[in-house]
Amino acid sequence: MKGKYIERRELVPLVQRLKAQGKGIVFTNGCFDILHAGHVRYLREAKSLGDVLIVGVNSDESVARIKPERPITPLEQRIEVLSALEMVDYVTVFDEDTPLELIKQIRPDLVVKGGDWPEDQIVGREFAKGVKRLSYLEGISTSLLIQRIIDRYCKK
Repeated sequence: MKGKYIERRELVPLVQRLKAQGKGIVFTNGCFDILHAGHVRYLREAKSLGDVLIVGVNSDESVARIKPERPITPLEQRIEVLSALEMVDYVTVFDEDTPLELIKQIRPDLVVKGGDWPEDQIVGREFAKGVKRLSYLEGISTSLLIQRIIDRYCKK
């Protein structure tokens, strides 16, 4: 893996250096299984809230535990696609069901999630200076995209 991918063990010292330079660190996470316009808009908005956007992506095993029948796209490809986005500065992977331990380690300035997440359920909020819920775009989701493909191509 290459591009903007960074191993978790390398991320902590990197974040410390960036903070020492006065950079605002924004963290978000997700499966990012089939990237769509909702993801792009969300990541662009997240990046606008700080200087550095770090995206934590669930490993294949993590996705499989929390979303049956998934992931569709293997981890290496999800990392490659996320790394290609201009607004993403770094991509790292976590194997747990939630990014709590990762957030504890890096202690970002801001943890960002979509508006479909109640603030009191945003994991790691107590280890960041702030939490921000972004707009949720109705009708744009990976699950709906998968269902549309099934409806169009598998039920004939």
